[in-house]
Amino acid sequence: MAEDELSFAHMGLDARLLQAVGELGWAKPTAVQEAAIPLALEGKDLLCRAKTGSGKTGAYALPLLQRLLDAKMASSVSAQAVRVLVLVPTRELGRQIVHMLRQLAAHCALHVRFADISGSDDLSAQRPILMEKPDVVVGTPSRVLAHLQVHNLSLQDSLELLVLDEADLLFSFGFEEDLKRLLCHLPKIYQTFLMSATFNEDVQALKELVLHNPVTLKLQESQLPDASQLSQYQIRCETEDDKFLLLYALLKLSLVRGKVILFVSTIDRCYRIKLFLEQFSIPACVLNSELPVQSRCHIITQFNKGFYDYIVATDEQHLAEPEGPREEKKKKGKKAEKKKGQEYGVARGIDFQNVSAVINFDFPPSVESYIHRAGRTARANNPGTVLTFVSFSESAQLAKIEAALVGDSDAITLQPYQFQMEEIEGLRYRCRDAMRSVTKQAIKEARLREIKEELLNSEKLKTYFEDNPRDLNLLRHDRPLHPAIIKPHLRNMPEYLVPPTLRAVVRPLIKHKRRKSMPPRSKGQQNPLRSFRYTKQKSQNPAKKKTS
Repeated sequence: MAEDELSFAHMGLDARLLQAVGELGWAKPTAVQEAAIPLALEGKDLLCRAKTGSGKTGAYALPLLQRLLDAKMASSVSAQAVRVLVLVPTRELGRQIVHMLRQLAAHCALHVRFADISGSDDLSAQRPILMEKPDVVVGTPSRVLAHLQVHNLSLQDSLELLVLDEADLLFSFGFEEDLKRLLCHLPKIYQTFLMSATFNEDVQALKELVLHNPVTLKLQESQLPDASQLSQYQIRCETEDDKFLLLYALLKLSLVRGKVILFVSTIDRCYRIKLFLEQFSIPACVLNSELPVQSRCHIITQFNKGFYDYIVATDEQHLAEPEGPREEKKKKGKKAEKKKGQEYGVARGIDFQNVSAVINFDFPPSVESYIHRAGRTARANNPGTVLTFVSFSESAQLAKIEAALVGDSDAITLQPYQFQMEEIEGLRYRCRDAMRSVTKQAIKEARLREIKEELLNSEKLKTYFEDNPRDLNLLRHDRPLHPAIIKPHLRNMPEYLVPPTLRAVVRPLIKHKRRKSMPPRSKGQQNPLRSFRYTKQKSQNPAKKKTS
């Protein structure tokens, strides 16, 4: 019986959904899927808390699709209508959810249609999509409300299921008023799934608004995986220079391998680290709220496909802070300003795939921020590592995080990372040399360059540039930008600078890179390194050739 309970096939799901599940490689349900799917299929409202990477999207996507297929096959099927609404806090998460729904509905795509209206397109551009009445609409509360108010979308007579994903972020991202007004456009009776990683005050408020006698699922009380899956380390950095020195050593010596997300506190820091790494021929991309949503989604896709190994990101909790004094934040006049930069999230919701490590270059501003950052790695059953740089002034904040993790029975405290800074002291002058090129002007120029490229590549501006070619020429022939100067001698690390204790590990990597960088040889041309080794061996062992 236990085996039956762990099988998707015994949950009453359609054969087409089971086929898609198998193609996605989902061998068995996760704990949240096993608990939530049968209850959801029974028509119950769900309030579900589960940690990041636990399969919450699948837990509501499968019963959602099953409900739609049942409605389509019913003899008394009504006309095409919007039956499901999924509300999300960020545009990136909206796209990710629609992508997952389409994968699960791959074998019944003719029967189920989806619309993602979370993007920044004009309402008029999205109107034709909504006029076709897709079965599932995914969007942020503000965007859905805007369509309801201009009558592009009607839910009063058709909605059967409401999903609130990452519910604990909806209020904190400034959607409280929009969500309350949106609920007035919904019917009196509908099923609701409220999915969240935490049960905070906002979730409790949402529970009162949208749920009716819900089943509460508090699964996996530990918000982070246990020590067998997630390794958490701290390393003390006395100065700002130490952070850059340590980062250079970790990446250039391949002490941290695989895909890495580096979290920083500000947008300027994103570009500072990107330009710093470029000095050493370490390519990295940046992700922040300043970039358009299309670019952010493209960067995430490129990172997931392996085009980049390193991504430098700000997390949304810092960006959510509006400019100005703290005491002004709660005023109504600040609400629009607060909402402006908040439809962006990196530390929450977005599914970065196969991230081997998270590096907190800048210390997380809160315990929640640390947990959400750490949740980007060690997802599903994959192992992961979190490395946090800690200055002496941040010791009190570190103690708060450790106290929170100690209270979490399955988690552990941040272990000291066994690394001797004096061993890489010989690399410090190279870091300082690189930092001389990463000036404030270079950072400004890098940001301007990205904005300029976005303008030139913008689909929305194509028509405008066609009508105004002079503006396009002015943009193309604007004054040249002067990014940070790349110094060729920093590209490779001399072997004598490698710490003695690491040479056995690093030497093969250096030799491999040298072989890759050598120019191709014509036929009959010998590798000079090989011939040198052969000559050396021949002179030292003259008898060896005779015996052979």
